[in-house]
Amino acid sequence: MRPTVHILVLAAGASSRMRGADKLLQTVKGRPILRLVVETALASGAPVLVTLPPAAEARRAAVADLPVRVVDIPDAAQGMSRSIVRGVFAISEPGPEDALMILPADMPLFSAKALADLVSRARAEPELIWRGGTVDGTPGHPAIIPRDLWPELAAITGDEGGRSVLTRHADRVRLVPLPGKMATLDLDTPEDWTAFRSRPTPLA
Repeated sequence: MRPTVHILVLAAGASSRMRGADKLLQTVKGRPILRLVVETALASGAPVLVTLPPAAEARRAAVADLPVRVVDIPDAAQGMSRSIVRGVFAISEPGPEDALMILPADMPLFSAKALADLVSRARAEPELIWRGGTVDGTPGHPAIIPRDLWPELAAITGDEGGRSVLTRHADRVRLVPLPGKMATLDLDTPEDWTAFRSRPTPLA
């Protein structure tokens, strides 16, 4: 049986740098960026889980009709780690060679082709950590963590997104160059969104 790469979309953050707005409801290509990222993940062919914080009805509505599993994060205020820990435990009966792709929801440039390529690499060599990066070698997102390292993911705390696991197992990391700023461009602030929408060929 082929390994399964489960995609965990991290969407439980507080948008604290948006000064009152919700970054995951800002529109790209006419729909909330959260929905865009989730649709892109689904188009890769992998199963998708989406983490959501308490009382996030608008975010929940943005993905309500999509075939995803929503993972509620009641302790989201404790940091990104809670989404990853609860996401790991939400996957029932994973196979020994399964893997988990950690995919931020505030990055608008991912393509289904790029994600599917990463999934394919992880299935072919499931003992490795696959990570998106830039063509000049800057590490970025997403990261795919093999099944044997999930207990370490389940032990992380605070606002880390698995950095300690990647650092401890740097010899197993394989960086995959993705086009342009696909692996590194996130939109955290109103200024980020203004700059993004002002690009010569804006997607928003």
